Amino acid sequence: MKKGIHPQYFEEAIVKCACGNEFKVGSTKKEIRVEICSKCHPFFTGEMKFIDTEGRIEKFMKKYAEFYEQKEKN
Repeated sequence: MKKGIHPQYFEEAIVKCACGNEFKVGSTKKEIRVEICSKCHPFFTGEMKFIDTEGRIEKFMKKYAEFYEQKEKN
């Protein structure tokens, strides 16, 4: 390996989550900020959150309603 070309490695880099959880890992960055971690992710917590702020299904059905109506007539 060539010397002087590798980034500095931090044995105890701190990972900070938006929920307030912190843990240490090895990384080339001293501090890492993440939006979601195992303490707040729905898969690990068992709390499923369905957010349909725009009414995506209704918006889709409204957009393609004419297409489906014509398809049923033919």
